[in-house]
Amino acid sequence: MADVQTPTEASLLSTFNPAPEQNGFESKETNPLPSLTETPALTTSVSKSTNTETPVPKTVASTSTNTDSPPGAAAAVNGEKTTETTTLTNGTTHTPETSVATATLPAAASAVPPVAEEPKQNGKPDGLNEENDPPLFSPSLISAEVTARFPEGYTIRPLRRSDYYGDYLPTLRVLTTVGEPTLAEFNARYDFISSRNDTYYILVICDESATVVGTGAVIVERKFIHNMGLVGHIEDIAVAKNQQGKKLGLRIIQALDAVAERVGCYKSILDCSEANEGFYVKCGFKRAGLEMAHYYEQGPKSSYDRS
Repeated sequence: MADVQTPTEASLLSTFNPAPEQNGFESKETNPLPSLTETPALTTSVSKSTNTETPVPKTVASTSTNTDSPPGAAAAVNGEKTTETTTLTNGTTHTPETSVATATLPAAASAVPPVAEEPKQNGKPDGLNEENDPPLFSPSLISAEVTARFPEGYTIRPLRRSDYYGDYLPTLRVLTTVGEPTLAEFNARYDFISSRNDTYYILVICDESATVVGTGAVIVERKFIHNMGLVGHIEDIAVAKNQQGKKLGLRIIQALDAVAERVGCYKSILDCSEANEGFYVKCGFKRAGLEMAHYYEQGPKSSYDRS
């Protein structure tokens, strides 16, 4: 009788648990019982190149049997799809359905730098210039001859928007009541006057510190008489009390009179009290009648009426 070869234990094991092989990917379980705190290792398989150019999808083979995560669970960050093939201990393979998880990373909070308060000089914001704070009208209309007669350190120029901060309103209060206009109200009136810069000419005198210490205006009236003539009305002459006696009032009247002549007026007129008649005679004016006025009862005014 021929000898019967009894299969060895090794051969039985080799036929019972063959090594799995799938699509050229090989997975071996090196640690069937990892600890629960171990992070499953993800290894990216490298496919063998073939003569075709068909792209091979990326497959991640996992050898972990960690019971904290279900077999085949795939991690996806920012919407990226990941397919995981898990090799089980009996040699079979399991490929779960592809799932997509989107993890939204918290956006970094953008720190807003604090807005520093704009520095001011003599009440005015710094950094003002001809571009962002233009004069009400062209300074070329101001007589150079009159300018040369001012005391040293004093200047005369057209009104600017920023003069709201520079004692323009307090100087006007020397003349009459002004009220307490807000910056928004001042800007609204300035915009109205500026839009008619061929009608309103307001001058200010500044001392050595660029503070307004004197002001005056000439308003041009357009007439049908005298061949469509223009008449300049000189108004609102005021000099700060601590600056009086320096002939600043005389100089501003002379400057306004010169502006009226340069823009084409055939005369300038003004109103004054009898006490001030001698002063205006020195400025070249003469009595030309009697002033009459009719004052109206002051009531609440809308923003439209105030314009």
